[in-house]
Amino acid sequence: MQSFEDANKIGKEMMDHSLKSYAAMTKGMQAIATEATDYSKKSYEESVAAFEKLASAKSVETAMAVQTDYMKSAYESFVAEATKMGELYTDLAKEVYKPFETAMASATK
Repeated sequence: MQSFEDANKIGKEMMDHSLKSYAAMTKGMQAIATEATDYSKKSYEESVAAFEKLASAKSVETAMAVQTDYMKSAYESFVAEATKMGELYTDLAKEVYKPFETAMASATK
């Protein structure tokens, strides 16, 4: 009977770890979706503002300056956002794996 009780205990622990992992994944994916939505909204607003400036430019030089400034800020914003998203995905992977890490540590003892 001891082996059945052990198997039952291990099964319960794995289910608990799976549920914790799923909860961490859900929370992480919500954070990623929120960040992507916020970035998309901000990017759209900045592009509309740049287009309005570009449409009101009186000379080619002014238009080129507006376009150059917009492209520079859009690139910097994209790089910052890509870095942030990479960190979010890294944190997500760590949090999802964490419950199983403790299980593997206890199983190897």
